[in-house]
Amino acid sequence: MFESLSGKLSGVFDRLRGRGALSESDVAEALREVRLALLDADVALPVVRDFIAAVRERAVGQEVLASVSPGQQVVKIVNDALVEQLGGAGAVGLNLNAPAPIAILMVGLQGSGKTTTSAKIALRLTSKLRKKVLLASLDTQRPAAQLQLAQLAEQAGVASLPIVAGQTPLQIAARAMETARREVFDVVLLDTAGRLAIDQVLMDEVKAVREATHPVETLLVVDAMTGQDSVNTARAFNEAVGVSGIVMTRMDGDARGGAALSMRAVTGAPIKLVGIGEKIDALEEFHPERVAGRILGMGDVVGLVEKAAETLDEQEAEALGRKMAKGTFDLEDYAKQLRQIGKMGSMSSILGMLPGAGKIKAQLEAAGKADLDKTVLKRQAAIISSMTPRERRAPDVIKASRKKRIAAGSGTSVQEVNKLLKQFDDMTHMMKRMNKLGQKGLMRHGLGALLPGGRRPF
Repeated sequence: MFESLSGKLSGVFDRLRGRGALSESDVAEALREVRLALLDADVALPVVRDFIAAVRERAVGQEVLASVSPGQQVVKIVNDALVEQLGGAGAVGLNLNAPAPIAILMVGLQGSGKTTTSAKIALRLTSKLRKKVLLASLDTQRPAAQLQLAQLAEQAGVASLPIVAGQTPLQIAARAMETARREVFDVVLLDTAGRLAIDQVLMDEVKAVREATHPVETLLVVDAMTGQDSVNTARAFNEAVGVSGIVMTRMDGDARGGAALSMRAVTGAPIKLVGIGEKIDALEEFHPERVAGRILGMGDVVGLVEKAAETLDEQEAEALGRKMAKGTFDLEDYAKQLRQIGKMGSMSSILGMLPGAGKIKAQLEAAGKADLDKTVLKRQAAIISSMTPRERRAPDVIKASRKKRIAAGSGTSVQEVNKLLKQFDDMTHMMKRMNKLGQKGLMRHGLGALLPGGRRPF
């Protein structure tokens, strides 16, 4: 997400950092480029005006012009303004500070991902906060909408309200709240019907359900890919029924990001959660300061560490580490390592969280290699899967005839099998060298001692 905006802003700030001193005209020129970049990213015009005015007020003072590193100072000012624009420091979580059962009302247009998001939130509340959650579909408009939510609830491992044909949305809502009270549920997620466009019937229905259930949260689900349309939708819902928070879906596919930058200013409601994929667990809290860092090419190391902690199997990682240290790491272990990396998501998303990796990511995308995980990692896993247990434990036995069989079984070429074996061989040699040198030897000889023949890198 934000790739387009991030690339343009990085170009502006790279030029600023390269100058020893900045004049007011330099700052003004940079802000003009920032303004164009924001408009191109589909940020609402009033929001752009306010943003540029706030940055200009801070950037033309002596604080920047007399700074030791004026270019960096401007970047910091823009970063602080972006954080404010996105909602301020720190994520705003769901409000669960109320007596059970807590009602959460899900609203939005049809096609925004509301039903799927309801299931994702239910899974998040269940797995992370140990809440007992009930999902209820109030959508009597769309064919099979209630059945879809029931199937998603089963996939997420949470309860769903039994379907009773012929009931109105208000009757379903009342039954959901009564069931939650009787069966001691902590949270009830009420998935309301959507429409292809905003209309009075939709708004009246949402108002009636809200008045009957008194939800603690009214979450508006909007599709980030629709740009300014999603901002207009948010404004309309907020004015009609009031929203306490926003969930933005398909953020992983939104290269511009203008909707996210406009949302808080237009509605006053914070973005609380973002959908970053189709999987049932692809939902994250929205951290304004981390997003601002990614937009400006500073990465999101904290987010990357959290993702690793959530997805990687700690015991398996420790076992692999011990085998590496002993020099007994084999191709079966390498396959496990590939699976661990795959759990963290796409290589593209991981690169986006590393400081300064934006240009590398852009180069990969330009070369048509953005989905490295879908090509290299999956092919390597397929090659290892086509080997016998003996071949995985002792790769030295893999000669020409075996390579042909493995290539045919994995749908790859002999060259790719050779490449994998060479990479694995290089890795095991490096591990053995590290084990032989030990920590003191490595510190004494440097990283050059790990190269073939113990050569120094320079």
